[in-house]
Amino acid sequence: MTADDEQQGKAGSRLRAELPQEVAPVPRPSAEQGPAAWQEPGLTGRQRLVQGLWPPRVTRAQLIVALLLFGLGFGLAVQVASNSDGDSALRGARQEDLVRILDELDDRTQRLQDEKQGLEEQRDELENSSDQAEEARKQTIEKERQLGVLAGTVAAQGPGITMTIADTKGTVEADMLLDAIQELRAAGAEAIQVNGVRVVAGTYLTDSGDGVSVDGNKIDAPYRFKVIGKPQDLEPALNIPGGVVQTLEKEQATATVERSSEIVVDALRAAKQPDYARSSSE
Repeated sequence: MTADDEQQGKAGSRLRAELPQEVAPVPRPSAEQGPAAWQEPGLTGRQRLVQGLWPPRVTRAQLIVALLLFGLGFGLAVQVASNSDGDSALRGARQEDLVRILDELDDRTQRLQDEKQGLEEQRDELENSSDQAEEARKQTIEKERQLGVLAGTVAAQGPGITMTIADTKGTVEADMLLDAIQELRAAGAEAIQVNGVRVVAGTYLTDSGDGVSVDGNKIDAPYRFKVIGKPQDLEPALNIPGGVVQTLEKEQATATVERSSEIVVDALRAAKQPDYARSSSE
């Protein structure tokens, strides 16, 4: 070995000594190891827990499920609230009032069933009658009579009630009498007459000085209602809690209701002739 070779060998050793040692690579945690593997060293357990939970990592599927659950819960809450509001009015009623309300609903249902049965019988008679033309004429006459009673152009008689309202203080107003008419109609009244004025579908009431006007006809107290219908339906409808009778009593007026097997409603309305309409059969 020459001097030059020895000198080159010393230089190579000195160069290797000056080079830094190779740093071993730091292993990176895999995706399966979870976010805890990325946490910084030297943290306490609570700090690692907070770092793992916040900020929250929400996937799109989790967000959709959360929105669906929120919508379902909101809908159930609204439904429960609406049912509670609808039942609150009946929840505070007495047992006798609830029984009376159920009886009225049953009576109205029965009236509708009877009307349906009557129409079905008319249909069967028309289909099975040997003289369909004569049967149709009879039913037409009967229907005309019924419509005349409802329109006030024909007098009527039958069972019903008489209600007399005494108003010595002058506190009864038109809207109170209108409430009584509407309550009677809802209870099945077929013909109503107030102080000689026939009440029909288009009847209106207004306050007029110290009295009330019915279709422009001024009437004074006492107000006498003659009503044809089922008495056992009409009278309870007026005496329900918070109904017509109690409202009048609060206004210092008195209402007396009497049942009768024969009520005559003889106040008539003139039949109006149409100006332009004509029967299509002409």
